[in-house]
Amino acid sequence: MAQKLYECMFVLDSGKFATDPQGTEGAIRDLLGRCDAEIVSSAPWQEGKLAFPIDGNKKGLHYLVYFKMDGSKVEDFTRQCHLSELVIRHMLLSHSPKLFDLMSHSLAQHASGGAPEAPAPAAAPAPAAV
Repeated sequence: MAQKLYECMFVLDSGKFATDPQGTEGAIRDLLGRCDAEIVSSAPWQEGKLAFPIDGNKKGLHYLVYFKMDGSKVEDFTRQCHLSELVIRHMLLSHSPKLFDLMSHSLAQHASGGAPEAPAPAAAPAPAAV
């Protein structure tokens, strides 16, 4: 089966991320590695209070990852997320190549602290003939 382009928003245990950010990111890389996924970009997105407690967690860290993975591995990926003590919830989306490239590039810019590139200015309309 062909590689598909995915975005996954994980809700992680914020306490574990606060005490060991590199270890937490490594655990996410390992989880994706077990499904033969190729990470394109990833970054912590937002930490805060959850709308409702999930399995006793009142706070969580949203961690965004863009990756390529064989479509037949989605079920295994979901199982790995459910077995993880770190992942509270996850949401997986499939993207078109154009949107995936735009979004993963934007996340990489965000993660590196760089300013996003401004879009090219639109061409001025031609004056109307009289």
